Amino acid sequence: MKIGLFIPCYVDALYPDVGVATYKLLTALGCDVEYPEKQTCCGQPMGNAGFQHKADELVENYDKLFAGYDYVVAPSASCAAYVRFFHPGIAGHECEAAKKTLDVVEFLHDVLKVKSIPGARFPHKVSLHNSCHGVRELGLSSPTERSMPRFNKIKDLLQLVSGIEVVEPERPDECCGFGGMFSIEEPDVSARMGRDKLARHIATGAEYITGPDSSCLMHMQGIAKKDGEKRIQFIHVAQILASGL
Repeated sequence: MKIGLFIPCYVDALYPDVGVATYKLLTALGCDVEYPEKQTCCGQPMGNAGFQHKADELVENYDKLFAGYDYVVAPSASCAAYVRFFHPGIAGHECEAAKKTLDVVEFLHDVLKVKSIPGARFPHKVSLHNSCHGVRELGLSSPTERSMPRFNKIKDLLQLVSGIEVVEPERPDECCGFGGMFSIEEPDVSARMGRDKLARHIATGAEYITGPDSSCLMHMQGIAKKDGEKRIQFIHVAQILASGL
């Protein structure tokens, strides 16, 4: 199985360890992974700002660069969702790469159907952050507003890690307030939502907050740093899953 590793802009620039952890995890699980060096932004910032037409070249570049892989895997629910659901509409044609793009949690849970992870150990209490794109576009967990059986693919994977205790905050799929451009256009509302969400995570008694989106974690981490909050730390789910590698 040949995998194209897509690393979103903010992960590449601010959280490169998340990209490295994703690569190590996929290769340890037997995947043939390549990182195409000519990859660029997926175009989500333009779309969030209402300028999807400015992402035309980015979309076409993505489709050409990743079309030859069996799957494209990204450590970002929001970017994976944007590629899969919006690239065809922007391009005006079917996009082969978009159809095969998955978040790393989706890929591990639904495609590889991982039942064990070599050496994974994280002896900490962790509060699970269910990001909006992950819940409502990728189906990483069940949305609380719907009457349906409860599930959480992120939690399923984390429970394969030795020593971990996984908890969820009150109102588990409530938005943290980041929302890409929303946090810039409505900073006061965004910050208040972030503080409310952070407080619910802290109330669980967890040592860490984890999730599939570094962007959400970055937003809450920034608020915690600004407010001098030191009771909790932040870590991407891929870093926990790759902890023994």
